[in-house]
Amino acid sequence: MRATDWLLLVFLSILWGGSFFFVAVAVHDIPPFTLVLARVGVAAALLAPVVRFAGLSLPRTLSAWRPYVMLGLLNNLVPFSLIVFGQARIASGLASVLNATTPLFTLVLARLFAREPLTAAKLAGVALGIAGVGILMGPDVLNTDRGSVLGMVCVLGAALSYGLSALWMRRLGGTAPLVSAEAQLICSTLLLLPLAGIVDRFWVLPVPGAPTLAAVLGLAAFSTALAYIVFFRISATAGPSNVMLVTLLIPVSATALGALVLGERLTPHQVAGGLVIASALAVVDGRSVRWLARMTGQIRQQPR
Repeated sequence: MRATDWLLLVFLSILWGGSFFFVAVAVHDIPPFTLVLARVGVAAALLAPVVRFAGLSLPRTLSAWRPYVMLGLLNNLVPFSLIVFGQARIASGLASVLNATTPLFTLVLARLFAREPLTAAKLAGVALGIAGVGILMGPDVLNTDRGSVLGMVCVLGAALSYGLSALWMRRLGGTAPLVSAEAQLICSTLLLLPLAGIVDRFWVLPVPGAPTLAAVLGLAAFSTALAYIVFFRISATAGPSNVMLVTLLIPVSATALGALVLGERLTPHQVAGGLVIASALAVVDGRSVRWLARMTGQIRQQPR
């Protein structure tokens, strides 16, 4: 990955790190499917004029829309809904740790179905990253109710769905990131509309308060519309598997946002976890490891 891709990955982690805050505020007042519908529907509405202003066009035939229907299922409807259901039952700290297994699912699925090489460096880096997330969230994970098995399974299911979406995204090579983001969100909105209507009957729900509405708007504008533009941009240049590494950075970004915006105190285990995650990303990237190997080899070859 290039330096630009890494910078965009950090930016994406900040956008998606904020989603845990927004969901935590909104999930108590809005049913899960309705919340996800509002997230993707508002995001699609916000991106529509941007696509038009950029002079881009959406798919014109039904066959061209089909890949986005599946992507809307795997990358939006299923994982967003499972995360909202899961986060209503477990702490957000544990949810972020379980969500960080996404790169591991992505690597294994790519190996099984796309015959992509599963290098030791990538596998070690992802495992180290998950361990770092666990260290970062330490007490939050340990203090979580062990009986919330359903919530944990939901978030792990979301991580698996993200891994499947990374495989599916290989079909979108050459498509403008803005078009991919908008087409995916439109399909997700159309799929969720009848589901939220049948399950939640959203038209009879009371109008939420200002904090909840602000959280929904933030979730749609920043953590969805803008985030997916960045997401598909990274995927186009660095590949679907690499963009999923963002789930390792999301807990770091969420912790940093808590310290900077909410004035929360950084603890030693959070700093240690962040350093372990940074080391994991360096292992996955490979350049620092290769540089150390060359330096070690040069030292060994020097006459004594």
